[in-house]
Amino acid sequence: PALYEMMTKADTVGLFQVESRAQMATLPRMKPRTFYDLAVEVALIRPGPIQGHSVHPYLKRRNGEESVRYPHPLAEPVLRKTLGVPIFQEQLMELARLCAGFDAGQVDRLRQAMTHKRSEQAMERLRDEVYSGMTANGVTGPAADEIWEKLQGFGQFGFPESHSVSFAYIVYMSAWLRYHYPAEYLCGLLNAQPMGFYSPNSLVQDAIHHGVIILGPDINRSLHDCTIEPHPADPSDVATYLGMSWRRGQGPVDDPPRQSVAMRTGLRYVDHLGAAEITRIEAARQIDGPFTAPEDLAHRTGLGVEALESLSASGALEPIGLGRREGFWAAGALAEVSPNRLPLAPGVEPPTLPGLGDEERAALERWATGISRTHPVSFVRERLSAIGCLTCMEAVESKGDGNRVRVGGIVTHRQRPQTARGIYFFNLEDETGLLNVVVFPDLWAQQKDVARRNPGLVIDGVLEYRDGVTNLVARGFSAFPVTGVTSRDFR
Repeated sequence: PALYEMMTKADTVGLFQVESRAQMATLPRMKPRTFYDLAVEVALIRPGPIQGHSVHPYLKRRNGEESVRYPHPLAEPVLRKTLGVPIFQEQLMELARLCAGFDAGQVDRLRQAMTHKRSEQAMERLRDEVYSGMTANGVTGPAADEIWEKLQGFGQFGFPESHSVSFAYIVYMSAWLRYHYPAEYLCGLLNAQPMGFYSPNSLVQDAIHHGVIILGPDINRSLHDCTIEPHPADPSDVATYLGMSWRRGQGPVDDPPRQSVAMRTGLRYVDHLGAAEITRIEAARQIDGPFTAPEDLAHRTGLGVEALESLSASGALEPIGLGRREGFWAAGALAEVSPNRLPLAPGVEPPTLPGLGDEERAALERWATGISRTHPVSFVRERLSAIGCLTCMEAVESKGDGNRVRVGGIVTHRQRPQTARGIYFFNLEDETGLLNVVVFPDLWAQQKDVARRNPGLVIDGVLEYRDGVTNLVARGFSAFPVTGVTSRDFR
């Protein structure tokens, strides 16, 4: 039950197949409670069910807002388990067999048409055959049109039930790992990049919201990949979910208490460090032990200027006495040191330099690794609040349907699905979480330069709240400066 509750709250960042904006908007309405519900959820948000107008009828019927009905009595045995609407590819094939009298060869041609790259044209070539068969079976008028609409919609791609069940298994196991072992799950996701819907930084921010402790790169502790290491924090203070301990024997599932752990960022995330450089670092540590000073590192690895600058900016050299700003100063001289020279680096000692502020430190982390443990919007929160901006979480939790609001954050995604009639969908992120933003074509045409080019946006709009899902319908955009951030844009 706890895993399904997590998914019902659309707390699914980083979860295979259910992390997209559309899936997160559907989960609170779907309210999955069984494994088969997950299979339906996976299959539902596909072009076939969307174009076949199956999504909203299914959700309404599931929630008791609409009675279950069937386009024709012949369709009932096929559609009973999905409340009268076809969701899986096999259901369409069986509808053709029962309602249009298709034989095995005709059904196979239908299957090919639903999976072929030019399936829209292939489906159209079957139209007369389908209608003729339905007429012979007494399926005519609106019932025949409704069945054809469903068949035609699946020409835009839908999932077989077997495929959906297989994916649902991965969803469930991923959710279990994320719920019980959040640090380890994040570690695995980051080591599997590039993949998924969210950037490494968004994955890290979500994990931090759930109490996961993130440690930066360390020249003596980090491996190529991200790793898990013990942490002295009180177990009750980390990895919390819904106000309860996530895996400490106090939550909804009685797991045995474990020692607190943290995730250490791997050297793979440090810019300008390739596999060869990381191999040299790891080999040098194995042969002669930890690095003791910047000159020792340079002499034993022969790293170049850019690699040393990135390591410094990430904070990885602080354990051997070289600060982030000082590392930029010393990188050139350190790069002149090599395994073939004496371990001397004239000019390495930097002058006394002013310390870094929190915002500068976070900016350097993003520049060097693409990951910042402090969200960039937190540094401009005071300015955003001064102009009346809510946080993303305040907007979501207000449940204020019809309320005019202003929200500021960074855009993590821009999407314009082919099924959305020119509507754009944004994910707006700040230090508190994510907010869905809907941008209609007329506003996009007026302000696309601002909306498309700027990672930081202040958005004026109207909140929509329905069935546990909050959207912000945009009415206007303005930009605010934020550095080192890019969005993932999809079509």
